[in-house]
Amino acid sequence: MIKVPKELIIDKIKEKSGLNDQQIKSKVKDKLDQLSGLISEDGALHIIANELGVKILDDSKLQIKNVLSGMRSVNITAKIVKLYETREFAKGNMKGKVTNLLIGDDTGVIRLVAWNDKADLIKSLNEGDVIKIEDAYSRENMGKAEIHLGDKAKVTKTEEKMEIRPKTAERKSIKDLKETDDNVDIMGTILQVFDPRFFPIDPETGKRVSEKEDGFYFNDKKIATPDHSYVTNIILDDGTENIRVVLWKSQTQRLFGMSHDEMMSNKDMGFEQVKNDLLGKIVKFTGRVNKNQMFDRMEFIVQLVEPNPNPEDEIKRLQAENTPSEAKTESRPEPKAELKPEPKSKAKEDKPKAEKPKADKPKAKEEKPAAIDDDDEISLEDIESIDDLDI
Repeated sequence: MIKVPKELIIDKIKEKSGLNDQQIKSKVKDKLDQLSGLISEDGALHIIANELGVKILDDSKLQIKNVLSGMRSVNITAKIVKLYETREFAKGNMKGKVTNLLIGDDTGVIRLVAWNDKADLIKSLNEGDVIKIEDAYSRENMGKAEIHLGDKAKVTKTEEKMEIRPKTAERKSIKDLKETDDNVDIMGTILQVFDPRFFPIDPETGKRVSEKEDGFYFNDKKIATPDHSYVTNIILDDGTENIRVVLWKSQTQRLFGMSHDEMMSNKDMGFEQVKNDLLGKIVKFTGRVNKNQMFDRMEFIVQLVEPNPNPEDEIKRLQAENTPSEAKTESRPEPKAELKPEPKSKAKEDKPKAEKPKADKPKAKEEKPAAIDDDDEISLEDIESIDDLDI
């Protein structure tokens, strides 16, 4: 079943019908009242779109931004942005291969997963190649659609030229985040830091291993000396709302200012000093929103950490978003309110502390964000039994 986000249905209705948010909300209420609770809000939106002649899924050329989980026949042309190494796996008596790629067009980037013989086919391709994909399918992984190459899928290299302009992350307030948001920036004050949760992995593949009576295993392979990965949760507040933020291995290192060896040496001693130092600190994160189905809440999955955002750069950015005239003068106090939330409670817009952000390290202006590591795209299968993610 294709999972269509509610926000996408609303956007399509607004685009094709000219209705505004309030008019759509009124129609949804009328439809729910009319059908006496027999349908959900999503169902009401689908019915309204159908009555207005609005097609939710466009039959024209598919673009990456329109790929939804549950599609059974994905035909798309895209450019290889990043190519990861092929990994071998074993489940019982079955052995196989899998290769992950990032492919993109001018609407976005998506993960492509190639299995077995398709993984061998990918070996002949390079980053920068433009490929045509036919008869693939899509599925959801960590709340995000990805394309899979099954037995029927075809991949051919084309001579088509395609330029992918890097997208600047969109800045959003926490209260305005949606489940479908990807490549967005949020910035706020750290209110709470939980202890990192460590789990054993195979040092060769980076995949999670399971512990049995006689040792650690990755499928049927016994791991003599497993390594560890880790995940950290924090609570971030930007004055509009707060949200749980999830940082995997490399981004935990960057936030804590520690190497992997230092993380491991503190594993048993704890991280109380680091946690205390981070409380009240203003940090900027780039990443995506994920709906935690178990706890029915939105969480922010971090892909980049900027531990020392420069206040002056932030004020300039906020001023540049306004219309270049009288509006710029009127909006000048607002950036201060966003940049100076109170450390341990929700920030009040009328209580900005003017000098606090400037106390951050002066080198922050030149600091470059860390690259997105593959471990930050870890799959649910790798962490399927880490039930303490809700720390």
